[in-house]
Amino acid sequence: MIIGIIIVAALLVLLAVFLISTYNSLVQLRQRVQNAWSQVDVQLKRRYDLIPNLVNAVKGYAQHEKDTLQKVTQARNMAIAAGSVAEQAQAENLLSGALKSLFAVAEAYPELKANTNFMQLQNELTDTESKIAFSRQFYNDTVQKFNTKIELFPANLVAGMLGFGIVDYFSLQGEPEARQTVQVNF
Repeated sequence: MIIGIIIVAALLVLLAVFLISTYNSLVQLRQRVQNAWSQVDVQLKRRYDLIPNLVNAVKGYAQHEKDTLQKVTQARNMAIAAGSVAEQAQAENLLSGALKSLFAVAEAYPELKANTNFMQLQNELTDTESKIAFSRQFYNDTVQKFNTKIELFPANLVAGMLGFGIVDYFSLQGEPEARQTVQVNF
């Protein structure tokens, strides 16, 4: 009788240790996902702050390119207003395409390309784009670890009971135009 109680108590202790350990690791991974997303968000904010300055630098040289400048501004505003990761990814893809168009327009204006302010802004934006790409990759790697953890047995039992769910990746899926080269004709 006592041996049976000891065995049941030991099993309960092991179960409790397993539940606590699994829960803590899921919380740690969820926090890493949130941190990774905040790093993406910081770089996107930097990008949003640079874009108006870049647009203003181009305005003085390319008066008849109003449509391109408006598209960049509109895409920036949509990206700022995006809510979920999927909405953010879609808006960022549109913004990247608009920025490609802006830089293609800038290629047609040698005096603009020679402008120190424009070149500095373009270099800062290029640097920011690299940081965004790294942050997105880090975010997706972290999401992959989290999603894998909550889908593997037996952690999936704990994740399901405690409300841990799959997190969206930041991807270009469903945006084939974001993968294509921008064509500008004059």
